[in-house]
Amino acid sequence: MMKHLSFVCLFFISLLLVSQTNSSLKTDSTSTRALRIADSLKHSDGPYMFIDKDKIIEKNIVNGTIETKTLGLNTINTEFDTEPFIYHNVSKIAVISDLHGQYDLTIKILKNNLIIDEQLNWIFGKGHLVIVGDIFDRGPKTTELLWLVYNLEKEAANNGGKVHFILGNHEFMVMQNDLRYINKKYWLTSKLLNTPYNELYGKETVLGRWLRSKNTILKIDNNLFLHAGISEIFISNGFNLEETNQKMRESLFVDDNDPAWHTLYDKYYDKNGPIWYRGYFSADFKKSEINTLLRKLDVKHVIVGHTSQKQIESLFHNKILAVDSSIKNGIYGEMLFIENGKYFRHTMEGEKIKLN
Repeated sequence: MMKHLSFVCLFFISLLLVSQTNSSLKTDSTSTRALRIADSLKHSDGPYMFIDKDKIIEKNIVNGTIETKTLGLNTINTEFDTEPFIYHNVSKIAVISDLHGQYDLTIKILKNNLIIDEQLNWIFGKGHLVIVGDIFDRGPKTTELLWLVYNLEKEAANNGGKVHFILGNHEFMVMQNDLRYINKKYWLTSKLLNTPYNELYGKETVLGRWLRSKNTILKIDNNLFLHAGISEIFISNGFNLEETNQKMRESLFVDDNDPAWHTLYDKYYDKNGPIWYRGYFSADFKKSEINTLLRKLDVKHVIVGHTSQKQIESLFHNKILAVDSSIKNGIYGEMLFIENGKYFRHTMEGEKIKLN
């Protein structure tokens, strides 16, 4: 009898636990849905501009609502020339890298270092600003950063200066639909606009065309700028600056199911290539290697991002300069300044420190 009662008690306890679990799951599910609705209602992003034959369709998300405008093709530039990749006699260069959606921190750094004013206008005169890749991914304000750089390009040109946005691995990743690192905000953007995220930067969008006009490697006087680095192995396979830029651009127009894509990928997306290489920061990398590399590249300095540091770092007496100062964390970041052949760290607050 006692055994029977024990069994009955256990049976009812199990039913109670199952009921409580189901109730909890329902509550959690309801709570999750409510949070998603709340996120949607306060979600804002854009503009995204799609080129549709003789018009532009502009889409903005404002507090969860899609606002659509139809604009004329002459409203904004939709054709972008391939940019030059070699410049001479530039006396003033500012360099920043790996912004990763951290718009607010980037604005602070640019203001404090007198690149832009309080209204975000260009005040760097005839100077050149080089962004060494990776505006995309991680942080929550990629769209804002892209349009900031887009606008600064025009303002700089109007003042005799120049903005160079070099593509990094995260630009290539997004445009080729590798979305491992996008901020969760952009999954919601994609869902609300009913468009895959990579297609927001497709070949028939304003920003997509603009991005596809960019270089992967830039040479200014004796300085070579690229996102990650370049190895002797890569050079030994036949390195040409113009061809590398051309082929990297070409890879953004070729579908990954095309045999040509695999040929490009195998050579240019290798771990020894310009958007992935980290060899300069290996304990085994020697001064003799960098000297050989610089001779083959016909430059005296290589400036790279990609490999995160706490601050701007100089290796081998400024032969390699590492400019990824961990802006991606949204806390601190720096800029490199090159003034008449001399190299300086500039802190987030604008303090100037000479590099030897």
